[in-house]
Amino acid sequence: MDAPAQEHPLEFSWVRFGVLAFIRWGWCMMEKRTLHSSDLIARNIERIAELFPNVMTEAQDAEGNVNPSIDFDLLRQELSDHVVEGPPERYQLDWPGKRAAAFAASAPIAKTLRPTRAESVDFDSTKNLFIEGDNLDALKLLQESYLGKVKLIYIDPPYNTGNDFVYADDFAESSLDYLIKSEQISDAGERLVANSESNGRFHSDWLSMMYSRLKLARNLLSDEGIICVSIDSNESHNLRKLGDEVFGAENFISDISVVANPRGRQSDSFVAGVHDYLLVWARKRVSAIVGGRPLDGQQKAEFGLRDDEIGFYRLLGLRQRGAASRRVDRPEMFFPIYVSPDGKRVSVTEVEGWHSVLPRKSDGTDGRWMWGRGKCSADIKRLVPKWIERRSEFDVFVKDPLIKQGSERLRKFKSIWDDRGFNNQNGTQEVKSLLGGDYMSFPKSVDLMREVLLLGAPQGGIVMDFFAGSSSMAHAVMKLNCEDGMNRNFVMVTLPESLVGTAAEEAGIGDISALSRERIRRAGAALRAENSLVSSVLDVGFRALYVDTGSFAEVLRSPENSNQDLLAELEASLKPERSGEDFLFQVLLDWGLELTVPIVREEIDECEVFAVDDDALLACFAETVHPSVVRVMAERAPLRAVFRDDAFESDAARINAEQIFKEISPTTEVRTI
Repeated sequence: MDAPAQEHPLEFSWVRFGVLAFIRWGWCMMEKRTLHSSDLIARNIERIAELFPNVMTEAQDAEGNVNPSIDFDLLRQELSDHVVEGPPERYQLDWPGKRAAAFAASAPIAKTLRPTRAESVDFDSTKNLFIEGDNLDALKLLQESYLGKVKLIYIDPPYNTGNDFVYADDFAESSLDYLIKSEQISDAGERLVANSESNGRFHSDWLSMMYSRLKLARNLLSDEGIICVSIDSNESHNLRKLGDEVFGAENFISDISVVANPRGRQSDSFVAGVHDYLLVWARKRVSAIVGGRPLDGQQKAEFGLRDDEIGFYRLLGLRQRGAASRRVDRPEMFFPIYVSPDGKRVSVTEVEGWHSVLPRKSDGTDGRWMWGRGKCSADIKRLVPKWIERRSEFDVFVKDPLIKQGSERLRKFKSIWDDRGFNNQNGTQEVKSLLGGDYMSFPKSVDLMREVLLLGAPQGGIVMDFFAGSSSMAHAVMKLNCEDGMNRNFVMVTLPESLVGTAAEEAGIGDISALSRERIRRAGAALRAENSLVSSVLDVGFRALYVDTGSFAEVLRSPENSNQDLLAELEASLKPERSGEDFLFQVLLDWGLELTVPIVREEIDECEVFAVDDDALLACFAETVHPSVVRVMAERAPLRAVFRDDAFESDAARINAEQIFKEISPTTEVRTI
């Protein structure tokens, strides 16, 4: 028997045949998904992973479960001595469930935001929002009202440490449900596969959860806005790629290391982690406004900064620093600079009245080297910047290391934040001090949130946190507004995650949303008490809203579920249990109006009427509206007016109402719901 061709010896060897047969056998066994074989498949995959870790990936099975898998094209390449043909290659971040996550971001929902005055503070005057509910729903509902209006988005999403996600979308499920569904444990709780915490559930599902939310968040950012995301090392590498895809790699600002646990996390293996990451992207880098840290008088003195009509500056010796900058190495790069002490501008031929600032030779005498091999080959005036014309210190130049913000100068942020105030333990103590108990584990500190605000909203604007937790960001917004007088407003979004069985429940706080609202209330009251001079203008309130089903009645019923008794119920287009204010906020969302617009409740001829934003919108959701109410509303000439569709006795009555507006206020846009 002739020996096989030697061009690709491994490809035709019995070794390769055995390996491929082994892999194909394993693949067939994966399709069976029986309890007996699953454990064997897991061991097979682990063995391949030990030999070729780069071929490991994640894939969905027929039921949509994400599991560890093998990229067979990559494995073929590992077992071949030539380039193996495969699918087209491109640079991208991909994972099972990505297309579904993109669809989830754009899929419409039949939900609304319902206000609750009882949970709010200064409902009628505040410009702040607190939204309870799934942030995916909240972000969708805010798309029209806050499109391109948010200056800073900060989020501290669940770190992917192997714990459950609490977000009730298609990409999240409890550990037990997932393990049973993917046949990693039996109904009796027996583990069927080893090392389940390293499987695809955590990377793929976490990325899907984040992808849909970041895509929606990008729409809300203004052209000057930025987004900051706190994360740890488990997903920082994936988050960087994900953020680059959503916001554009060209809009990446920085990867900041934040020392959040100076003692180090003892749970970390080998190296005790002391820092988290803060990844920052701009909506548009070219127009982004990124701030810095204000300088106090002591810092100005320490940095050798001077202050005059030009602003802050510091003086440095007129010399190039660093290696290869010695005069003996580059003698022809030294040249005199001519400056006018009185600021008078003269031509190149009138050099006599100017001062010549010359470099010094090693022997102490003035040098005579000129730029351009002994010849002044350029207009001298371009060597005389305005800032040096006006200085008497001719042997120095001015270097401004600061960010200009109006008349102020701010010190640039560095890429490592190691202030003691950033310790997460401080966040725990802040909540404990306000609420009287240890109810929240390691929330972000107010000092850290203040730093993020100075970075992303130095001049004010809307600040959003849709993983708000205990609302450290809302606390920081109110506190910093009190310090610098800027006008920042917050939008907090958080889930009502249960606190049953915790010390918080014993104190009467049933979920995270309730804890978060109470923190804002107490923090706001404390700030007003401590700052009496600005308490009258300091906005420490919030409108409390929560995600709920839409306000329109369910009218679709199958024939077998319909009868004569239901006809009366089907006449109403709106849910009977909803209030006029519920309907109003549905209208605000549908019309794309901000949810913090001023709202005044009035009574006209015994009908409740809402006057929004100085009569920009008048709304009446009374079940019966008389022509007298319509006339009074029309006489106020609102931009928009809205009524219940079933509030008019007949089509003729509705047409009559429209005619009243056409006669009295023809520019008013009239709608019914």
